[in-house]
Amino acid sequence: KGKRQKTGIIKNMGRKKTKKVGIVGKYGTRYGSSIRKRIKQYEISQHAKYVDPFTGKENVRRLVCGIWKGKGSGARKIAGGAYQLATPAAITAKDNVERLKKLQKKTE
Repeated sequence: KGKRQKTGIIKNMGRKKTKKVGIVGKYGTRYGSSIRKRIKQYEISQHAKYVDPFTGKENVRRLVCGIWKGKGSGARKIAGGAYQLATPAAITAKDNVERLKKLQKKTE
């Protein structure tokens, strides 16, 4: 706590930081704890930086829902998931395509 000035205003009194809730502290006690925990996962993943599949650098950020953009020269927009650059379903599909391409090359 800060020192009181003559005007009665407390000096140097900052905002309290959240210990456990983190980014969802803005919701306070509303919506229930389990929903806030789920939202916390979404918000952390959507604000995180991801590795650019073209350059290999960790500089891809979310623009809007499903649109991701790398930072720097030659930055491209990438279609991805709403909260993550690559969704689990997209990763599975990509792996299956690569596996089928290898099988097709073997048979030729």
